[in-house]
Amino acid sequence: MRDHSIGSWTARRSRKSPHRIAVVHQDSRRTYAQLHDRTTRLAHHLRSAGAGRGDRVAFLGPNHPAFLETLFATGRLGAVFVPLNSRLAEPELTHCLTDSGTSFLVHAAPFAGFAQRSGLPRLQVGDAYETALARSVADPLDEAVTLDDLAMIMYTSGTTGRAKGAGLTHGNLTWNSLNTLVDGDIASDEVTLLSAPMFHTAALNMTCLPTFLKGGTLVLEESFSPGRTLDLVEEHRVTMMFGVPAMFQQIAADDRFETADLSSVRTMMCGGAPVSEALIHTYERRGLSFVQGYGMTEASPGVCLLDAENALAKAGTAGVPHFFSDVRIVDPAGQDAERGELVVEGPNIMSGYWGLPQETAQVLTDGWFRTGDVAVADADGYVRIVDRAKDMIISGGENIYPAEVENVLYEHPDVVDCAVIGVPDEKWGEVGRAVVVLREGASPGESGLLASLEGRLARYKIPKSVVFTDELPRSGAGKLLKLPIRRAYGGSCPHPSGGNA
Repeated sequence: MRDHSIGSWTARRSRKSPHRIAVVHQDSRRTYAQLHDRTTRLAHHLRSAGAGRGDRVAFLGPNHPAFLETLFATGRLGAVFVPLNSRLAEPELTHCLTDSGTSFLVHAAPFAGFAQRSGLPRLQVGDAYETALARSVADPLDEAVTLDDLAMIMYTSGTTGRAKGAGLTHGNLTWNSLNTLVDGDIASDEVTLLSAPMFHTAALNMTCLPTFLKGGTLVLEESFSPGRTLDLVEEHRVTMMFGVPAMFQQIAADDRFETADLSSVRTMMCGGAPVSEALIHTYERRGLSFVQGYGMTEASPGVCLLDAENALAKAGTAGVPHFFSDVRIVDPAGQDAERGELVVEGPNIMSGYWGLPQETAQVLTDGWFRTGDVAVADADGYVRIVDRAKDMIISGGENIYPAEVENVLYEHPDVVDCAVIGVPDEKWGEVGRAVVVLREGASPGESGLLASLEGRLARYKIPKSVVFTDELPRSGAGKLLKLPIRRAYGGSCPHPSGGNA
């Protein structure tokens, strides 16, 4: 086989375990042989529509078998998959499409209006999608795609207010899956529940692809519900599930948590933020332990893993580097330091930011990726993240970059100056708070100001509270001084926090 892409995995899996169930979605079940047939047909349809080597094909919608079929079909053509965050506002989605130069869009029905306005050739999941597959051919495909070829452009919110596309090669994704298989002990009989969105790197690359590589079964859910999660675990005898701490907190708070049959669960993989000791103890009482991961889109995403055996003893740490990855803690000069920026190297590190050579050069030096996170390590090599050099807010596992939100706030005619900071939230860990200076005589009010952001930012990025002030502290060079702003305005929220939806 000349095709070494992740797209070839359907053919390789089909010849090894054709009758094993690959994907469960609602009432449908598809074997690896059936999935391979559908992926082949979709690849031929995309080719007939003009998609070929190097062309970008995007998917917009919730977790669905069509997401995986589009991913694998795109890879088999040597094209590039662009998973779109369905929670983004229309201007943000438009940026991702135009920045990537997407030439074809596969989308779910709720996004039909946006898809039409995009002007792109498109295919809607549902009857039109099924008809396209039925009319297509299933002739074998074997394009010469290498591990060094670009597989995916995955967009990550930008620190400067612009989302950047991390270019991930087939090798990046393959090596990340190998890291996960080695360190996560994923088995061939795995039944993996995916209710976290696959357009995020952790759900797709840390759980979905490794499970597929081992020949396990993927149970796809379009949205998360704690009660529904417990039902699915019992119904399908789920062995592995992924979520952010807020999701596991909601499951534990469900009335059925203490009585639900969770005996099938072997692995609970958690990322996005450290798991609290209280939550670790809550699940330990049910005989369950967390495997915690630290990473980022640019690393495909695995950087460090904290295994279940050390979940309590090393609570609060990010764990140790993945098997085929290495990390260093360096000072501003790039020399090893006890406390400094965490940098990571390995075959899972991105090729670069799409179309942004200068930004790529700023974060990649001799193969080492600068995470922007400040870290320390203990005597056993367990890494602890102690600060965020990039001021990122992590809310319910979603990354929010203040600069992106601030840029939109500045477009309001009454806003003279603003800063966005993270504040504690019982449900989501953190939520955004806007600290705003208004023009003289203006009084849009908190609700009016926040309402102006609707439709322009994803809802989870919109601050949950606003504090008005007369002046914000700035350095002599005019740079916002976030530390005194956090000290002054980062306490308990003066207004009830809203949902992170």
